[in-house]
Amino acid sequence: MNIVVMVIVGVGLWSVSGGAQQVPCYFIFGDSLADSGNNNNLWSYAKANYPPYGIDYPSGPTGRFSNGKTTVDEIAQQLGLNGYIAPFSRARDRDIFYGVNYASAGAGISDETGQHLGGRTSFRGQVQNHIRTVSYMLNLLRDVNRTAVYLNRCIYSIGFGSEDYLNNYFLPQLYRSSTQYAPDQFADLLVQQYAQFLRVLYNYGARKMVLFGVAPIGCSPYALAQNSPDGRTCVERLNSPIQLFNSRVRSMVDQLNTQLPNARLIFINVYGIFQNIISNPSSFGFRVINGGCCRVGRNSGVVTCVPMQQPCSNRNEVLYWDAYHPSEAANTIVGRRAFNAPSTSDAYPVDINTLVRT
Repeated sequence: MNIVVMVIVGVGLWSVSGGAQQVPCYFIFGDSLADSGNNNNLWSYAKANYPPYGIDYPSGPTGRFSNGKTTVDEIAQQLGLNGYIAPFSRARDRDIFYGVNYASAGAGISDETGQHLGGRTSFRGQVQNHIRTVSYMLNLLRDVNRTAVYLNRCIYSIGFGSEDYLNNYFLPQLYRSSTQYAPDQFADLLVQQYAQFLRVLYNYGARKMVLFGVAPIGCSPYALAQNSPDGRTCVERLNSPIQLFNSRVRSMVDQLNTQLPNARLIFINVYGIFQNIISNPSSFGFRVINGGCCRVGRNSGVVTCVPMQQPCSNRNEVLYWDAYHPSEAANTIVGRRAFNAPSTSDAYPVDINTLVRT
């Protein structure tokens, strides 16, 4: 029995009982919140493959914009997958049958998003990379139906929009989008493009898709340092457009679930989860919610950590790792609430755990 068949047979026998692998594979699309190293070999300012990034990760710096795990890492654990999902840049034959992480820091729904950062792979490019993966998988299996059935059972994690605001709409000195479109128009444009890419993924076998909303960027240390008078009050001018986008993504979930046969899309309300934490941080174990662990500038408001910099020691008590990206502690909370949501306000219409079982 060759190795590919062994992998298929092995993951075809997963169980939904505690700790066992619950899905055959997990595909990840997104930006710096999910990147696990795809930007490492690109000419790009959007990299995190140096200390102190990864200080709490088992293998050190990998390209993850965190001190440790990202949200998708936590979800991979909840799904019972053996180890973390390989980045596309390093995925090999056997890896692709367990899933691939295509996420790229600086990437957006819009192709132009993040272009001032240098190399990155946009949502469009990530979808194209996935098509290559599916084609290669089909070439190995030599059975269209078998490949389709396999892919239909996988979970697809998709998180975009953050960079389209942070590194596009909120940078009028570099991008024209905020002068060309009112906030509601820009949200409509993004979601229209978003839906088109999701339809392509559907055509290549994706059925169980988890869409992550955008966090309140106006509450990040970066925004507080630049725009908050007291360094603590969230910036509504930045959060309001994000809420418009999130509400449209949630509506898109309903539309595509109706329009695409057997599609099961869900929406994770990351914005609401962060609001919940910010309104009552001590109940989640946080002592610092308005500054990053990489302490540079007001509110530690420089976007990325300085190489070899000594970060804070109380990393489990800090909401943000750097000026924009959450700490491992925050990522773990988001991942667990996405998987087992305490209410439909966290995950709509169901959580990931329920999605897996349908």
